[in-house]
Amino acid sequence: MTKSQLVELMASKLSNLSKRDIELVVDTVFKSMTDTLSSGERIEIRGMGTFSVRTYEEREGRNPKTGEKVIVPSKNAVHFVPGRELKARIDNGRK
Repeated sequence: MTKSQLVELMASKLSNLSKRDIELVVDTVFKSMTDTLSSGERIEIRGMGTFSVRTYEEREGRNPKTGEKVIVPSKNAVHFVPGRELKARIDNGRK
């Protein structure tokens, strides 16, 4: 699902709000999540899961074409762990 599809879905269910207002809400939620993760904090959404930032240290890797050693720089990545309720909903949807 894309952000525009999310806005469309919410607009169909919330007829008292304009698409512009809904888009503002969605943007605000995403910006808040981004800011929270950028500051190194964790996000927990009950019934869905948790988002956190993991830091991967610099390491030595290899170029797959040449086999030459290269240094892979350290990086931060977002990590998501689904909650029990989300896992159950997904498993029950699969038949």
